[in-house]
Amino acid sequence: METPLASFDAPLLTGKKLCLVSILRAGQGLLDGMRTLLPSARIGHIGLYRDQETLTPVEYFFKVPEDIEERMVILVDPMLATGHTAVAAVHRLKDAGAAAIKLAVLVAAPEGLRTFHDAHPDVPVFTAAVDERLDENGYILPGLGDAGDRLYGTR
Repeated sequence: METPLASFDAPLLTGKKLCLVSILRAGQGLLDGMRTLLPSARIGHIGLYRDQETLTPVEYFFKVPEDIEERMVILVDPMLATGHTAVAAVHRLKDAGAAAIKLAVLVAAPEGLRTFHDAHPDVPVFTAAVDERLDENGYILPGLGDAGDRLYGTR
C-alpha cells in the first residue's frame, strides 16, 4: 500500500462478498473513499430525497447487484438526521433480498438513531459523531448543513 508518506504491507481482507450502496446524491461523497478501501466491492445506488414538508423519503432510483442476497451490504450516507431515509433504504434493500446490512454515516442525530434502531434493530450503525439534536426542520444541530449541497456546491 502506498501513502503520501511511506509504503507498507497491508493485509487483504477476506470473507463475505461486499456491496457498497450509496443513498444518492450525498452518499456519493462517501462512496468514493469506500471504493478506495474496498476496490473489489460491487456498487449499488438508491435514489431517495426527503420531502421538505412531510420529511418523508421519496424514492426515484434503485439499482443493486443481482446477487445482493449473497453480499454484505454497507449502506453509506453522510448524515442520519430524522432516520426516515435510511429506514426506507434498508427496507428497500431487504425487499431486494439483502440480509447482512450495515449503515455507515459521518454524523447522526439521537432522534434519527432511535427511529432507525426501532425500525431495523438488526442493522448496526457506524458513525463518527452523534450531534446534539434536530431542529424544527429536521436538520442536525450543530451538524454540517445539507451534505449534498456542500459536496456539490449547489444551492
